[in-house]
Amino acid sequence: MTRKLLLLIIPLLLVTIAQAAPGAPPTTPLEGPLIADDTAQQDRIMLYDLGTGTQRELTFGTGWQRVWDFSPDGCRIVYTSSDGSQPASLYTAKLDGSDVQTLVQADGKSGAWEPQWGTDRIAYTLTDEDGKQRVAWINPVTHETGFYSISGDEHTPEWSADKKQLVYVSYASRVAGADTFSTAEPTRPGQISTMLSEADLWVVSADGSSKYQLTNFPVGSVSMPRWSPDGELIGFVYSPTANNDQFWMIGVSPQAIPTQLSYEYALALDLTWLPDSTAMIAAARDLQTVSENRLWQIPLTGNADKNAVQYVSDTKLSFDDYPRFSPDGHWLALRSEYALALLNTADKSWKLLDQTTSGNTLLGNTPPVWSPAAFKGEASCTASHKT
Repeated sequence: MTRKLLLLIIPLLLVTIAQAAPGAPPTTPLEGPLIADDTAQQDRIMLYDLGTGTQRELTFGTGWQRVWDFSPDGCRIVYTSSDGSQPASLYTAKLDGSDVQTLVQADGKSGAWEPQWGTDRIAYTLTDEDGKQRVAWINPVTHETGFYSISGDEHTPEWSADKKQLVYVSYASRVAGADTFSTAEPTRPGQISTMLSEADLWVVSADGSSKYQLTNFPVGSVSMPRWSPDGELIGFVYSPTANNDQFWMIGVSPQAIPTQLSYEYALALDLTWLPDSTAMIAAARDLQTVSENRLWQIPLTGNADKNAVQYVSDTKLSFDDYPRFSPDGHWLALRSEYALALLNTADKSWKLLDQTTSGNTLLGNTPPVWSPAAFKGEASCTASHKT
């Protein structure tokens, strides 16, 4: 563990304790399943309880707050808080906002982002005081720390469904060249070389004992790695040039060859899998000449430019983004025009959830997060629970 990372791990600081919305005070246990997200103002975290039909607001001070994940048993959330766009601090808390635990404290130059809760480790992107971004981990109980990658430009760690492997994006630099695969103008004689930073996927085991590069595109970048629920495939977006996106997938093996699922350029906003791993659902714009961002079902065979179909046909559910299926596959939470919508996957009926007691709609701009299948209700969480 480096001295820089040690300086980030400090004892619990004083944080404003969360307060619940009138419809679901902390004395009313949440039943679940839960959907967590944060508002467009980034001033609170919302918990929507499908079991009781209530919602709870959590506020943690005055910083920009973002919820990222639940603990494996669903009894805690992991979130970040920052002073505006400054590097963020990393915390966990109970579902009523109490027992806040500080894991990484930002210092103006260093901070944490994109935390994802594994079995006994939280993986996250660490920005150090030199501005380098690396995939790190911390044990939320012992505060033991370490790195999964230290090359200096890693992002988007995502756990497999069984929490045994982690995929992340790693950037490397190359000199632009005058060939058919060039993605920038070549350097003229006497000029400083034009450098490009492009990304591929890496996979590492939870204990860090094995790691390998999964994709190796000669040019362009990959993004949005998403594990299939069965753990056999990883879907991703490949962009030969910026904002020119295609859908791909690859098997989880060092020898795997990626499979191209679309060929024409679109703008990909987000990506997830159907619960049965038979297809992906993409939020995309300019696919099949449809300019509005809609939800598309991307088949694992054929050409999505012709064979993809819209997952939701109701045009009233418009400008879709951030699709996230519940663990049992019965529900799909998504953003529609920045409002949180809940869709029944059986009959595709839907409703908006972001309704305040005054009838106003709470808008947000981050992906919804589902409580895990292991969550048995807030009443099952022990009073001393910290993990």
